[in-house]
Amino acid sequence: MARRVVFIRAVNVGGAKLPMAELRALATELGAGDVSTYIASGNLLCTPPGRPADFDRALEAAIKETYGFFREVISRTPAQLQSALDRHPFEVVEDRFSYVYFLTGKPATKAAKDFHAMDFGGDEFAVIGADLHIRYDNGAGRSDLNAKAIARALGVQGTGRNLNSVRKLIDLA
Repeated sequence: MARRVVFIRAVNVGGAKLPMAELRALATELGAGDVSTYIASGNLLCTPPGRPADFDRALEAAIKETYGFFREVISRTPAQLQSALDRHPFEVVEDRFSYVYFLTGKPATKAAKDFHAMDFGGDEFAVIGADLHIRYDNGAGRSDLNAKAIARALGVQGTGRNLNSVRKLIDLA
């Protein structure tokens, strides 16, 4: 199997604590090899056993069983991360304002079309496949284009990483 970058949505924020050493241990117990993490925001690098989607669901279940909260697990290959970077449709003024939001699946065509018609101030965004690309006007923390609005509009969950983090994860993978 190939090495993957695994994103765990919304950990170590809002009371959902998941220490990275314990995440590495969970992944190893599930049979993953070459396990490492990057910063404490739910970025895991590993070579999962079997089908990646099966590993993702098993990790979701293990997190729920161990910590008592459910968080979506979304994984991509390094090539998929590079492709997302290459397709980022917006001018990058500062990497910290530009994000790829990795979705749990491709949103329905109508949901994506309706979402594109929404106004989030100066924030620019585009759904490309199973990724949402965002260039925040004043930063992610100040925007109404947040996880709740994205999930409600697109009908799928996701988790975002700024372009600095995406590049670093590609390098580490």
